[in-house]
Amino acid sequence: MATYQNPIIPGFYPDPSICRVGDDYYLVTSTFEYFPGVPIFHSKDLVNWKQIGHVLDRPSQLNLDGIPNSKGIYAPTIRYHEGIYYMITTFVVSQHGERKNFYVTATDPAGPWSDPIWLTGAPGIDPSLFFDDDGRVYYTGNRVPPTGQTHAKHMEIWLQELDVYEEKLIGEPVGIWDGALKIAHAQESPHVYKKDGYYYLIIAEGGTGYTHAVTVARSKHIAGPYEPNKRNPILTHRHLGQNYPISNVGHADIIETQDGEWWLFCLASRPYGGGMYRNMGRETFLAPVVWEEDWPVVAPETGRLEEIMTGPSLLKDNARVEIKTFDSFDDKKLGLEWNSIRTPRENFFSLEERPGYLRLKLKPESLAEEANPSFIGRRQQHISYQAVTELEFEPKKADEAAGMTLFHSNDFHYRLEVSYQEGKELRVVKRAAGEEETIKVERVIGRGSIQLKAVAIKQDISFYYRVSDAESWTLLVDNQDGRILSTDIAGGFVGTYVGLFATSNGQITETVADFDWFEYKEAHI
Repeated sequence: MATYQNPIIPGFYPDPSICRVGDDYYLVTSTFEYFPGVPIFHSKDLVNWKQIGHVLDRPSQLNLDGIPNSKGIYAPTIRYHEGIYYMITTFVVSQHGERKNFYVTATDPAGPWSDPIWLTGAPGIDPSLFFDDDGRVYYTGNRVPPTGQTHAKHMEIWLQELDVYEEKLIGEPVGIWDGALKIAHAQESPHVYKKDGYYYLIIAEGGTGYTHAVTVARSKHIAGPYEPNKRNPILTHRHLGQNYPISNVGHADIIETQDGEWWLFCLASRPYGGGMYRNMGRETFLAPVVWEEDWPVVAPETGRLEEIMTGPSLLKDNARVEIKTFDSFDDKKLGLEWNSIRTPRENFFSLEERPGYLRLKLKPESLAEEANPSFIGRRQQHISYQAVTELEFEPKKADEAAGMTLFHSNDFHYRLEVSYQEGKELRVVKRAAGEEETIKVERVIGRGSIQLKAVAIKQDISFYYRVSDAESWTLLVDNQDGRILSTDIAGGFVGTYVGLFATSNGQITETVADFDWFEYKEAHI
């Protein structure tokens, strides 16, 4: 049998949801404050995935203005019914937690998708849709139990019928389950399936950290009562030591293949660097499912996610994840791997003003603000990696800056930037907990391009540069702590991005920064 490598989609791709249409599979993940929102992937074998677009790729669909870090788009679910694709998700509006649930539709999964259909009377997060055999459609989500919470973060899974023609919830909401452990918290991510006369309800509980878990209950009736599985949780790594290479396993969706096999998609993280440091955030993993006594059993041989696992029968050859490593910026559109922070309200970048270059216009907004800075980034996807770019930039005023960033949030990131103070200079800036420290400054002599390089060997980060006529790299600074880019220090739910940026730090300017190419690849120790 062919094998595959976990994670099947590495980097910050959390909360996976999947649907099958004939022989084709489509998968979506969360994006929080990044734009475009909700990447959508296609596969024929459940292992080799290609991104085909974003579900939320227009400002009319996704207004992220002022959204704090790790708010925005949570936990999408994708489903297909009678020629129409549905993606339903939660939009978390502010730091205070206001939440709205909506869905969009399309006849082609690559888009375009409709503008949002907002649902009233739908509290909580992590909505999902279930299309029953009789044509009725049901919404599931989580909420605070109507009788009140018995302990911190105690939530209830609720269900209500949805009229997809009238685009509204109908009937009365019904609470159907609040998890396998009565002291568990954060019951969420509900999905309903029907098999052999039973309705199965799979949820996540225990929170998104080390105690994350997947549990299941079943009923002969959609509204319950639901019987929990005595073998719950059906998947977790919370009983394993903190040195185990895969952690915080949960938030699952399952699918049956055309060959009659069942597979589970879930999120998990790869901690590294001592302790539970997870710079890549939560990634998409795959595990086999079998059915015993009308209950699902995940990874029946070990009960764990493994880095290398035996693949689906659909997989013909051993698969290892392939990642795009080089962008020449020769195309007229950015590759689908690139994102901006929040919704862009102006054209701050161009691939056509200077063909063969990515031109970033300096905006007053900086990476330190909860704004839409002049930034494009792609996800960190390896424990050790290097990123290199070539930049042409002539700052004209104090505080004009452009370069490369290792970015977790506005309060936690590194910047390797060309700037101007008393002259043109190159500097490394560390921002942690909202406080900035300039680690190193070096004067840059002459005009022309400069190459910038960041190398991360696990949690040890080094920054280099070389001017256009130099053969060797100059080390600017080394031994920088990558742990500040981990969720465990920086907080939130996102992973690290490697990006390019340009800012005038509050000033109005016509200055631009031109990036000739960008390379990202795994670094081998």
